Amino acid sequence: MENRNLLILGAGQYGTVVKEIALALQYFEKIDFLDDGYGEMNPNYHEEAVGKFKDYETFAGTYGYAIVAMGDPKLRRMWTERLKSTGYRIPVLVSPRAYVSPSAQLREGCVVEPLAGVQANALVGAGSYVSMGAIINHNSIVMDFCHVDCGAVVESGAVVESGQHVPAGMRIAKMDAAEAAEKIMAGLTMEEIHPVREQM
Repeated sequence: MENRNLLILGAGQYGTVVKEIALALQYFEKIDFLDDGYGEMNPNYHEEAVGKFKDYETFAGTYGYAIVAMGDPKLRRMWTERLKSTGYRIPVLVSPRAYVSPSAQLREGCVVEPLAGVQANALVGAGSYVSMGAIINHNSIVMDFCHVDCGAVVESGAVVESGQHVPAGMRIAKMDAAEAAEKIMAGLTMEEIHPVREQM
């Protein structure tokens, strides 16, 4: 039997966002958190945790899936790699209220929030967040561990480099083909990942 339990690393504000999207999918049987604020009074600690980050290996048999909910892209990358090496499946979480084109590609660990849109032939890299109301237009690329914040627009043919934060309301313009190719070669992993929404 498939293990549909989900472990979220990060019990802060974004952890709640990730949990609510996961709940809306009605796919996971159990959802819990790890956070180093476990057992401490922390104003940024929004969810109850079952342990600290270092306990991720201990829970590998209990949870089949795990995803990172942290703002720092370097930490997202580090913990995603650790989770993968331990055997967790890293899901793609797409809110039922978001639009993702059938021809778009979403890599492991990315989160697409309500009212966001990912258009035809766009690619959203591993561990990237697409916040509410953001638009990833057709044939654009958001590389790994980025955050496209609320209401931002990535225009057709544009590239967002790895680890970048696109502030709320900002527009990222299209670049010429040579510049885009250079950025892609410099920073994007191309491993094929099948999102949770295709496994349900």
